Amino acid sequence: MEYVKSVIRDIVDFPKKGVVFKDLTTVFKDPRALHIVGWDLAQLYRDKGVTKVVGIESRGFVFGSILAYELGAGFVPARKPGKLPADTVSASFEKEYGTDTIEMHRDAITPDDVVVIHDDVLATGGTMAAAVKLVESMNPRRIYVNCIVELEALGGRAALGDVELTSLLKY
Repeated sequence: MEYVKSVIRDIVDFPKKGVVFKDLTTVFKDPRALHIVGWDLAQLYRDKGVTKVVGIESRGFVFGSILAYELGAGFVPARKPGKLPADTVSASFEKEYGTDTIEMHRDAITPDDVVVIHDDVLATGGTMAAAVKLVESMNPRRIYVNCIVELEALGGRAALGDVELTSLLKY
């Protein structure tokens, strides 16, 4: 993971002044980093019986899809409003630089599912907490939460309650 950490780019004052954005697009374009992260994520959940991976728009789609493929699970997108064609459920949330909403198809998760919710970065936890709320409303058997980077100083872990969270890198 030290190699992956060396590839992540910091963007100062993005998307607004005072924010240091952890840009993981540099990980996506680097074949070695992409492979390391994909492999490490899959190893965390190979024996957990995962049936669905929820990827949060948009960067969560990249490794969420890789993780679903590696686990032989389905992939469920959590998207911005108006992007999904069928009946949806939604949750709004505060994040470190504004307010947002995510939606999922109402029929995406069943009570038989074991779900991993994935996003690239956990900051204040608003986005992930909203995704957890949506998935919980569908009553799956189990929920795991995962991110590549956790920004510990922003306290996002606390927003998730007692859901099991695993992060590959902590800053």
